[in-house]
Amino acid sequence: MEPVELRSERLLLSMPAGDSDVDAIAHYCRDPLFERYLTTPWPYTRDAAVAFVDRFVPQRWADDSEYNWAIRSEQGALLGMVGWRTRGDLGFWMGAEHRGNGYMVEALAAVVEWVFAEPMIDGHAVERIDWETLPGNYASARVARAAGFHFAGIAPVRIPARDGSHPDSWRGMLLRDDDRRIKDGWPL
Repeated sequence: MEPVELRSERLLLSMPAGDSDVDAIAHYCRDPLFERYLTTPWPYTRDAAVAFVDRFVPQRWADDSEYNWAIRSEQGALLGMVGWRTRGDLGFWMGAEHRGNGYMVEALAAVVEWVFAEPMIDGHAVERIDWETLPGNYASARVARAAGFHFAGIAPVRIPARDGSHPDSWRGMLLRDDDRRIKDGWPL
């Protein structure tokens, strides 16, 4: 698929590109929370950011396996990333200095709307989007909850940890016909 730009009230979501995005990604991904909760390489290097921007993201768009967007301010600065894997789940992160402004919930709403509007998998509409994080990642859980996801329980992670293990994760899901209001039952 050709990369798609999405817009929300305050944000532009576009494919990451160029040295300024590489530098921002390398900076943000050195956050100690990334080591604890994400599967990004650790320690995170500029070379990892170059590989992500120049190879990983374009290849995943081209082979229709994963769509990643840089979350940008109105001025164009990269604030974070959000991605949807066509096997049905999404992931996201926000640079530390941009957290707490509602940007991620706004970006997720744009991605969710786009995913549910497109006939994505073998020409069929997507009926469900999944989310997961390691237990204790309350910030990620608050974002998923605010975006209207249901808490779906605890199960081993789908994406292996850096060591190849599959520790338990908190799971969430959002169905096509769900309203986007906050649901009860979250471990918050």
